[in-house]
Amino acid sequence: MDRDGTISPDKFGYIKDPAGYHLYPESPKALKMLQDMGFLIFIVTNQSGIARGYLNLTQLAAVHQKMLDLLADGGVRPDGLYFSPYHKEGIVEPFNVHHEDRKPGIGMFRRARREHPFITEHSFMIGDRFTDIGFARNAGMKSILLLSGNGQEEFDKMLSDCAGPRPDFICENILCAAEMIQRYYP
Repeated sequence: MDRDGTISPDKFGYIKDPAGYHLYPESPKALKMLQDMGFLIFIVTNQSGIARGYLNLTQLAAVHQKMLDLLADGGVRPDGLYFSPYHKEGIVEPFNVHHEDRKPGIGMFRRARREHPFITEHSFMIGDRFTDIGFARNAGMKSILLLSGNGQEEFDKMLSDCAGPRPDFICENILCAAEMIQRYYP
């Protein structure tokens, strides 16, 4: 699943101070439900702020540690955390390139699959952007577009001008997605 807009708000721009990072209140419960169902939990996140010079790898690591601590407080331990620091319009080398890790590319998916073999056809990508839906399609997974974060805007674009890939499912937030998966994929 995605990070910003999916398990945590995406309204503060590039977060470089862990004190500014928090989860949506429903995120720990949702991820715990999925983990209890036997799903592996991977967080895959584009972090172009590295390439753009808005934060550095040390700052991102501190934010990610805060995220992991908050999830652990809710009884959740993700099986993997992957990020893409790349953006072709960035200014920080060596991250200012096009790279397959940047969603909708599937470099992060490939790393997760090497480290934790799982059945792609029984997997979901949950996110709030078309890049997340494209990532799911490119990797052969089912996709869930959340209306949290930037999801409502992406959904409106999809309705108004048929832009972007079509998700398999649309849910209000991460908890609704977990409940839908629990109900239909026990």
